[in-house]
Amino acid sequence: MSLDEVFLEKWHKLPVSQQREAIDFIEFLQKKSAGNNRTRSLEGLWANLGIGDISEKDIDDARKECWAGFPRDDI
Repeated sequence: MSLDEVFLEKWHKLPVSQQREAIDFIEFLQKKSAGNNRTRSLEGLWANLGIGDISEKDIDDARKECWAGFPRDDI
C-alpha cells in the first residue's frame, strides 16, 4: 500500500472536525518547512572563522595565484 493510500484510508476514518485539525497541522508543517529553505549569506557562514576582512586585492591575488599555472597557449 502506498503512502497516499494509507493517508487516505486513515483520513476517511476521521470525523470532519479532526479532518479540519489535520489540514491545519499540514499547513503548519508546510509553513515550517518553507522557513527552512531561506538562503543564508556566505558572510554569515564564515563569520566565526575570522576571515571577514578579505579585501578585493586579496581576492585578486588569490585568483592570480590559482590561475598562474594555467596553460595559455591555446587562448
